[in-house]
Amino acid sequence: MGKTTVTAALARAAALSGRTVLIVEIEGKSGLSEMFGQPELTYEESVLARGGGPDGAADVTARTLTPDDALLDYLADHGLNRVSRRLVSTGALDMVATAAPGIKDILILGKVKQIEMSGRFDLVIVDAPAAGHAISFLRSAAGLVDAVAVGPINTQATDVLAMLGDPARCQVILVTLPEETPVNELVQTAYALEEDVGVSLGPVVVNGLYPHLDGLDTDPAAVAGAARGTLDDDLLEAVERAGTFRRERTEIQTAQLRRLDELLPLPQIRLPYLFTTDVGPAEIDQLAHALLTQLPDLPALDGAAP
Repeated sequence: MGKTTVTAALARAAALSGRTVLIVEIEGKSGLSEMFGQPELTYEESVLARGGGPDGAADVTARTLTPDDALLDYLADHGLNRVSRRLVSTGALDMVATAAPGIKDILILGKVKQIEMSGRFDLVIVDAPAAGHAISFLRSAAGLVDAVAVGPINTQATDVLAMLGDPARCQVILVTLPEETPVNELVQTAYALEEDVGVSLGPVVVNGLYPHLDGLDTDPAAVAGAARGTLDDDLLEAVERAGTFRRERTEIQTAQLRRLDELLPLPQIRLPYLFTTDVGPAEIDQLAHALLTQLPDLPALDGAAP
């Protein structure tokens, strides 16, 4: 489970609290729609989870967003609809992107800004790129403001910077696993985002936590004997290996949670490990309810959340 699973769970949690949600998928084929049992996402909005019913939930809506599609929308909004598709089909966007690095990212962020400002949704969740690309993605607006002094690109980048810098409109929620390398990457990313981008950080989501189990140090043979039973050698060895694995895994995650507390002074949301590779609506709801028990102040997340 990774950031896309957390995106789905966060959207469902907000919907269960009655808030309308739009998920924006920008990398394509993340598996998000399959988690809700729905067809692959397109540029047009589609409902992943229908609201209503006894729980009073709102809809979870989603769409994809690509630089080409965002450019088409931008040109159409500025009266250039007739030439927009020709520009995209001829590869003009790629040439512009080479000349002005960050232009593709600003097209996407500009569209996100437009969606956020429309007020159609209580919460916009962007399933953003992972670690390194996420920093350059969010840094693109500042780079273009410096590189392009005037004109519509400068205006777009300036508006995006205003959104990214307003904690009431935008927060970044980082996702990690309770392991050394992911925790190190998350801490580095968090400080880079705050220092280089100026974006506010929401709670850190620590995903895939094994629940505590009592009795992991107990001798399985002694337990079987106390119950007047026996275990053959193969089964005894398997039980001992399972106990050792679970004990070591718990020790590792406890140590990494402590490290994360020390290195990054942000609230943590801790989600359980799902013992399945097939994440569907039931699993998303399980994670959503786990989120809701740890998010008493959900209105603080209103706005766009890359």
